[in-house]
Amino acid sequence: MTHYLDFEKPLAEIEGKAEELRTMARTNEDMDIEAEAKALDTKADAMLIDLYKKLTPWRKCQVARHPERPHCKNYIDALFTEYTPLAGDRNFADDHAVMGGIARFHDKPVVVIGHEKGNDTQSRITHNFGMARPEGYRKAIRLMDLADRFRLPVITLVDTPGAYPGKGAEERGQSEAIARSTEKCLQIGVPLISVVIGEGGSGGAVAFATANRVAMLEHSVYSVISPEGCASILWKDAEKMREAAEALRLTAQDLHSLGVIDRIIPEPSGGAHRHAKQAIAEVGKTIQALLAGLSDKSPEALIRDRRKKFMSMGKRGLEI
Repeated sequence: MTHYLDFEKPLAEIEGKAEELRTMARTNEDMDIEAEAKALDTKADAMLIDLYKKLTPWRKCQVARHPERPHCKNYIDALFTEYTPLAGDRNFADDHAVMGGIARFHDKPVVVIGHEKGNDTQSRITHNFGMARPEGYRKAIRLMDLADRFRLPVITLVDTPGAYPGKGAEERGQSEAIARSTEKCLQIGVPLISVVIGEGGSGGAVAFATANRVAMLEHSVYSVISPEGCASILWKDAEKMREAAEALRLTAQDLHSLGVIDRIIPEPSGGAHRHAKQAIAEVGKTIQALLAGLSDKSPEALIRDRRKKFMSMGKRGLEI
């Protein structure tokens, strides 16, 4: 069953009518409604293109959070081979909100790390809706250390509303773990590619996305706080999330113009959730291209490149 977002309700009505006609035809072979159903399909396709042509920042947030959008596990299963996961932080526990391990990408060994949200009620609870605890960031640090030691490129897939803010996470050093993960990103002498595949929320995302090259899917978002959280702080009203989304400049297009990200990855018409295989393939092509551009750089050059990228970000933002 297709999950429709609020702004897709007119589309849902048209596609629903087309499906209803086809259901009636299956139960009554004498009915010939294919021409009418195809006309509705054509109308729905045109409406889909029109709806997604100029999405507002808030609507992009809704698309980025779509429950049927492909998640980290889908990308790993489709793009990587011989994936061997690493579990635990050698200190407290294994955090299922973060998955990562050694794999092959186009037959070359890499380390892949990402936030996993889950795709149904049980798996979302297991993965804590993609909100990592300190153990998740410490697991990521272990993997980046491993990659640095064996000269393996690191690929991170970002999809989190933010780090988990629970009491236990704070007691075990949540902010320290995020800071050390961010620091480790800046220290490793191997290519580091990050792709925001859904939500890039606050420090929980930055801890994986302090990379040589950062790409975002066309309808993903990346911000210091969620629109609802921003609205609650600025206006004491979470219902002003639409205004907050505009102010945060959280879309891939805004962030590319500000120099925060390096590339926007196009999504299929209607978003990655409608054509997951196509969206995943586009991400794979982008990762391959970005890695190729860094393959001849020395460890020192990669570290210098990464530091320069982030140190110059605010300057470019002020100029714009």
